[in-house]
Amino acid sequence: MRMKINFADIKVVINKYAVLLSDLLRVDVEIVDNNLIRIGGTGIYEGRIGENITDQGYVYKKALDTGETLVIEDPGQDILCAECKKRGNCIELMEICVPIKYGETTFGVIGLVCSTESQKESLKSNLTIMIKFLEQIAEFISIKLIEQNQILENENSIKFFKEIINSIDDGVITVDREYKIININNRALKLFKLKPNVLGCKISIYETDEYTPKGYIYNFSIDNKEFKIIGKVVNNYINNKECNKIIIFKELVNVEEDGKKNNINCDSIVGQAQLLVDLKNRIKKISYADATTLITGESGTGKELVARAIHSEGNRKNMPFIAINCGAIPENLLESELFGYVNGAFSGASAGGRIGKFELANNGVIFLDEIGDMPLYLQVKILRVLQERTIVKIGSNKLINLNIRVIAATNKNLKKLVNEGKFRADLYYRLNIIPMEVPSLRERGDDVVLLTKMLVEKYNLRCNKYIHTIDKELIEIFKVYSWPGNIRELENLVEFLVSLSGENGVIEKSMLPISFVQSYTEEIKNKSEEVYPDDDIIELKEIERRYIKKALDKYGNSTEGKIKASKKLGIGIATLYRKIE
Repeated sequence: MRMKINFADIKVVINKYAVLLSDLLRVDVEIVDNNLIRIGGTGIYEGRIGENITDQGYVYKKALDTGETLVIEDPGQDILCAECKKRGNCIELMEICVPIKYGETTFGVIGLVCSTESQKESLKSNLTIMIKFLEQIAEFISIKLIEQNQILENENSIKFFKEIINSIDDGVITVDREYKIININNRALKLFKLKPNVLGCKISIYETDEYTPKGYIYNFSIDNKEFKIIGKVVNNYINNKECNKIIIFKELVNVEEDGKKNNINCDSIVGQAQLLVDLKNRIKKISYADATTLITGESGTGKELVARAIHSEGNRKNMPFIAINCGAIPENLLESELFGYVNGAFSGASAGGRIGKFELANNGVIFLDEIGDMPLYLQVKILRVLQERTIVKIGSNKLINLNIRVIAATNKNLKKLVNEGKFRADLYYRLNIIPMEVPSLRERGDDVVLLTKMLVEKYNLRCNKYIHTIDKELIEIFKVYSWPGNIRELENLVEFLVSLSGENGVIEKSMLPISFVQSYTEEIKNKSEEVYPDDDIIELKEIERRYIKKALDKYGNSTEGKIKASKKLGIGIATLYRKIE
């Protein structure tokens, strides 16, 4: 075992143990290291600390070599003393030496020396107990040595860690369990305009519902200053006593300015299906209205994309667009996120208070995503905001006037929630002034091909790849699959395929993950069983009806969808209408 700290570095502690033993046992004590240098001593050895006893410490040398406790009852006569220069003149009457070791490594020896007969008799009468006691003290000393080496290693590791974090461009902060700063690199100090004496100060950080391509956005406060940062928080599962979390961030965010940078418009919504064309036209028609809009649709269909398009196509496009996910923020924090609070509003509140999302969105648009997950007590307050166009911060009695457009979205059936008493009817009708439904991906026909190509281009750039060909068989699978997770599921799958692609620039069926293949296979099997049930023979007319329904489910009930369905079924459009009727 290689040790950077040796006995000489902890000689004060070692000498304390020597004095303790001497006082308890009434004998002289010396402690030597593995080079036979005396590190501690009492009595006749007290003034000879630091001496090299190589030419006389033969018993100690044996203990060092074997790692075993030795008892010499007649020093000078024992075979181990044969080469000692003091042989024949030894003043020692008895000697006990116990190795100081850890595992297989011996660091030194404790020596008990009797110079009187009474001392010798006392030791001999309690020899077993004495040896156990000495071995216990030897273990204490070895543990102390190991401990000091670990402290040094930790210090060196921290020094090395600081050198690393100061050499990278991202801001890095490490905090303990109480969220007190342990380390902060130069980049973080520069971004926050702080001084190194901020070490030990307490911070608060929690994730918002906001996300940018650069990373997640966090609310961060330190030294009575509040920031928004783009980055991530890494939990330390290895040694979370001293370092609980590592905060890595690239830059600060100005929420007001960032909210204005909404470059998404109708052209950003990719697709040519008639349902989507109708949706885009509806966005342009209602974008200049201030009426509350409720966007519905399955999860992953792009409801926030529609909300951003409404904002950028309308007269508030140069004003903030503030999004908040009502289902992602803990219930006890949601109210303060929405309305803000004043100084001293509640225990743990930031000293300067906080601006809420409604106030940040003033003169612009606020997007309340997953509104169906909002607790009932907050629904009352949202209703009041919609009716009175004012808010009151938590802990205040001052009204703040709002000039704001509210867009809400949900993947839930709000009417059903109203009937179940889980959503307020009055709020539902207030939100649903302009209803908009985003079609699912399976209703958009060949849009899945356009979206796949667009996503391949996106992840080519992000992953530094060049995918130029999508296998035809893969395209057919994409067109048949129902995509229960909609565009989000498609995007995750395309990112996976691009990431795993090779040098040939092709993504194909064989690259599909097992989970997707299983879902796809199960779906095909279920569809087959629906059309051709095993347990009965059904009429051809019923089979025809089911196939027509399947085609319309895939291509949609719009005129364009029916035309495509009729072509796929091999019948004329008039025939299709007749059979539907």
